Amino acid sequence: MLENLFNLIKEHSADAVINNPAIPNEKNDAVIADATHSVADGLQGVLAGGGLQSVLSLFANNGNLGGNGLLNNPIVSNIISSFTNKLTSNHGIAADQAGGIANNLIPSVLNSLVNRSNDSNNSSFNIGGIISSLTGEGANAGGASSGGLDIGSLISQFTGGDTGSNGSAGLNDIINKVTSGAQQQTQSGGGGLMDIISGFIK
Repeated sequence: MLENLFNLIKEHSADAVINNPAIPNEKNDAVIADATHSVADGLQGVLAGGGLQSVLSLFANNGNLGGNGLLNNPIVSNIISSFTNKLTSNHGIAADQAGGIANNLIPSVLNSLVNRSNDSNNSSFNIGGIISSLTGEGANAGGASSGGLDIGSLISQFTGGDTGSNGSAGLNDIINKVTSGAQQQTQSGGGGLMDIISGFIK
């Protein structure tokens, strides 16, 4: 999923990064890697804090959070802030320019990510795979987590589908499982996500 996310950000980066005179061409891929890390780390941090439902809420909107809706989402705001900080600290870009780049790029990327994750004809992203890549054993790419917990069922419950008599208990089990997985991933080494993402730079 991380490589697909890197490539998705690259698709959206023409104006914000590649053709931006504030960013030297030789830094384009490094900036895109920082954007990828900001998105992945932001989502992973929410999951590690027990915020699975917040992440699912973001993805359940089928792209209907476009424009100001995305900007008002606290997950998105935190990712924009993280990327802005990386642009200033890692690449020496002025704060106002960095904020403009982040506010231009991150919402469009996340809107596309949400749309593609909800498109049954697009296999590059799905919510189970996204959660899997950020939690390790939290969920596999097919959507079912280890221990027989089913992310697909959770999404159905959360978005108003059939909760069933054991819906609440199942929901809590999955949240706890995903939270634990994300916490283990964030504690497994500071360079983890970024080391993987850096490998995508050609």
